Amino acid sequence: MTSSEQPTPDTSVPLADLVEARLAEADLGEPVKALLAGALGGTGTQKTSPMGRIYLDSVSVEGFRGIGPRAWLKLTPRPGVTLVVGRNGSGKSSIAEAVETAFTGTNMRWLGQDATRTSNWRNLHESSKTEVEVKLAIEGDTGRSTLTRTWTGNDIGDCAGTFRRPGHGTVPLDQVDWKQALTDYRPFLSYVDLGRMISGKPAQMYDSIATILGLGHISAVDSRLGQQEKALSDAVKAAKNEVPELKDALYALQDDERAVQALVAIETKGRPDFKALEGLVAGLPAADDGLLAELRAAVDMQGPDLEEVGDAVDRLREALAGFEDVRLTGAEDALQRADLLDRALAHNNRHPDEESCPVCGTEQVLDVAWAAGASAQIAMLRQEAKAAEDARSELRSAARAAQNLVQTPQRVPAALADPWSAWLACRTVSDPNELAQRLHDTALTLADACAAVKDNAARELEKRDERWRQLVTRLASWTEKARAAAEGEPRLGHVRKARAWVKALTAELREKRMEGFTGHSQRIWEKLRQESDIDLQSVSLQGSEKATVRKLVMDVTVDGEEASALSVMSQGEQHSLALSLFLPRAATADSPFGFIVIDDPVQSMDPAKVNGLAQVLHELGEHRQVVVFTHDTRLQRAFTTQELPVTVFEVERGKSSKVNVKAVNDPVRQAIEDARAFASTKNLPEAARTHVLPSLCRIALENAFVEVAWIQHHRSGASEHELQSAVADADKLMEMAALAFFGDIGRTGDVYRELRTRCGPRSVDLLKQCQSGAHATGARIADPHRFVDEIEDLARKVRKAEVAK
Repeated sequence: MTSSEQPTPDTSVPLADLVEARLAEADLGEPVKALLAGALGGTGTQKTSPMGRIYLDSVSVEGFRGIGPRAWLKLTPRPGVTLVVGRNGSGKSSIAEAVETAFTGTNMRWLGQDATRTSNWRNLHESSKTEVEVKLAIEGDTGRSTLTRTWTGNDIGDCAGTFRRPGHGTVPLDQVDWKQALTDYRPFLSYVDLGRMISGKPAQMYDSIATILGLGHISAVDSRLGQQEKALSDAVKAAKNEVPELKDALYALQDDERAVQALVAIETKGRPDFKALEGLVAGLPAADDGLLAELRAAVDMQGPDLEEVGDAVDRLREALAGFEDVRLTGAEDALQRADLLDRALAHNNRHPDEESCPVCGTEQVLDVAWAAGASAQIAMLRQEAKAAEDARSELRSAARAAQNLVQTPQRVPAALADPWSAWLACRTVSDPNELAQRLHDTALTLADACAAVKDNAARELEKRDERWRQLVTRLASWTEKARAAAEGEPRLGHVRKARAWVKALTAELREKRMEGFTGHSQRIWEKLRQESDIDLQSVSLQGSEKATVRKLVMDVTVDGEEASALSVMSQGEQHSLALSLFLPRAATADSPFGFIVIDDPVQSMDPAKVNGLAQVLHELGEHRQVVVFTHDTRLQRAFTTQELPVTVFEVERGKSSKVNVKAVNDPVRQAIEDARAFASTKNLPEAARTHVLPSLCRIALENAFVEVAWIQHHRSGASEHELQSAVADADKLMEMAALAFFGDIGRTGDVYRELRTRCGPRSVDLLKQCQSGAHATGARIADPHRFVDEIEDLARKVRKAEVAK
C-alpha cells in the first residue's frame, strides 16, 4: 500500500480498540455490556505487560534442521526489505523455519506430513544441543528482548520456550501475550502455506481469509459467549428433557405422599417449588395427615411401659392392702371419732351461742369446758389414728401415680383406637382395686397391639422408603439441574443479546474490512499479474464462520470473460493470487508484529511477475520489516534493476552443516572485492596476473552490463521473456555491453563508440584488457591494484550513466 492509499477508518484502528469503542456506544443493558466486557477481556492467565510493535533484531540457530554449529543472521529491526539468498540446501529455509518454530513451537510446513518426514528435524552433525534464539526490538523498550526455544528430546514437541524482556524478567513463552495474535496475524509465509491458501476446501479457504481479515479477536469473543450460551442452554434442555420420565416415575408412586408433593412442586406454575423439592430430597418430615404420616405416627407410637405399669400396680395393691389392714382396727375407729369430734368442734365454733347439742338436743353441754376437752381428746385420737391416715394417704397417692401413667397422645393410629381407649378409660376408675386390675390388663393388651402396629408400619415404611430412595436420587439430581437452569435463564437471555450484537458487528466489520482487503489484494494482483490476461474483479466471503456451507469467492475475468479463478490460473498465477490474499494482512494496524518472514515466494513465477513481486515487497517494506528467503536470483535482480532499496544476505553451507551468513553488497562490488583481494596476494604468479585477474574484473563488468540491461528493459516495458533469452544468448562481453547500451546483442560494432561517450577513452582499453584475459596471451597489467581501481571506476560510470537517464 503506497502512501497515497489510505486504509479505511475501521482498518486503521486496532480491532480491540474499535470493538471497545463500539461497546461503549451500544444501546445495551448493563448486564449485557458486562458480559461483553468479560468476553473481550478473556479468562486467560496473567500475561506479560502490553508490548509495542515487534521487530526482528537477530536470529541464531544451532543443531536445527540443516544447521549444525551455531549460525547467525543479523538484521536491522526497522521497516525495509531484506533478502536472504542461497542455493538449495544452503540452510536458508532452516533459518526461516527456525524463526517460525521459535515463536510457535511448530512449523506449518510439517502439518499433515508423514511422521518419517517430520522426524528428521534435528541436525545430524550437531546433536548435542538444539536451540533457536531470536533477539527482538520492541517499540518503547530501551533494550533487546530475547526469545529462546530449547529442545531436550527427540520429538519436535519436546521443547521449552522462554521470553526475557528488559524490565519484565523472564517468563515461559506460553505466558507471553501474542498466542492469539500468531493465529490472527500470522507473520510467517512459506511456499507450502501459499499452496494451502488457494488449494484447500471451500470452508478452509474461507477460514484462511476470515483469519487474515483480522477478525479473530471478535470471533474469540463470540466463541466465548457461544460457550456460555451452550452451557446455559444445555442446562435448560437437560432439565426440561428429564421431566417426562421423572414425572412418570413419580406417578407410579402416587400412594406415597412424597411423590405427590414432588409432582405438585415440579408442576408449580412459573418455576418449580425448589424449597419443597429440596425438603423432600433432604428427608424433612411432611406436614400432612396422609397415610405416610399415619405410618410414621404408628412407628413412633410409644405404648405403656409395662415395667412402670407393673410397679404402679404393685404399689397400688400394696397401698390397698395396708389400708385394709387398719380399716377395721381401733386406729380406724379413733380416726373416725377424731373426725367426728373435729366436725362437732368446728360446728360449735361456728355457733358459739347455741347451748343445746345439735345431735341429741341436750342443753347446757357444749360449753367452753366441753370444747377444751374435745380439743384434747381430738389430739389424743389423731395420734392414735396416724397409722390409718398414712395408709389412706398412700392409697390415694398410689392411685394418682397409676392414673398418671395413662397419657393421651397427639395422634393414635386407627389400629390402636380400641386398646388405647380402654387404656385411657383407666383414668376414670375410682375404685383402687378395679383400677389396679384394669391398669394391668389394658397395659398388656395395648403394649402387644402397639408392638404389632409398629412392626407392620415399619415394614410398610421400609417398603415405601426403598421405592422412594430409588427415586429420590433422580429427583435430587434433577432439582439441582433445574435450579441451576432457572437461575441461569436471565443470564442466558443476556448472553443471547450479547451474541446478537457481536454477530451484527462482525458482519459490519467483515464487510468493511473485506472491501479494503479486496481493494488492496487487487492492487497487489495488478503488480503481480504483469503480462497475465486474468483480471481479479473481487474477493468475497459467503456464509459465516459457524455456517456449514461457507466459501471464498474470487471473481475473475479472462480477456473480459467471467471465469473460475483456480481453474484458469497457472501455478505461478495461483501463488501470485495467494500472495495478493496474504500480504494485505501483514499491513494491518492491529498486528503486534512489525515483521513478516516469507520463504520461497518466487517459485513457479515467470520473470514478469518477479518484478511485480519486488514492487509489492518494496511497498510492504515501507511499513513492515520484510525478510524474504529465496534461492531464485531473479528476485534480487528485480530489486536491483528497478532501483529498489534492499539488503541482501547470502547463506553458504560448508562441511558438517557449518552455515555462514554474510552480507552481500551487490554482484559488481562482490566481484571487485574478489579481484582486489586477489591483487593483494603476495608473490602473485605472472599467469595469475595476466589471466585470472582480468577474468575477475570481467565478471564485475559483465554484472554491471547485465544490471544496466535489466534497468533499460524494465523502463521500456518490453517482455521479460525476451530479455531472459537475450541474456542467455549473450555469452561474450561485447554482446553483454551491446545488450546494455542498445538492447540488441547484434550491435557489438557500436559498443566502443558508446563506451567512450559514456565513460571516456580509457574505458575501451580497460574493456579490451578484460577480454584479453580469456585469450592465450593474456593481458599485460603493470599495476594490479591500479587496474582493479580503474575497473571499479568504469563499472561505476556504466551503472551511473544508465541510472542518470
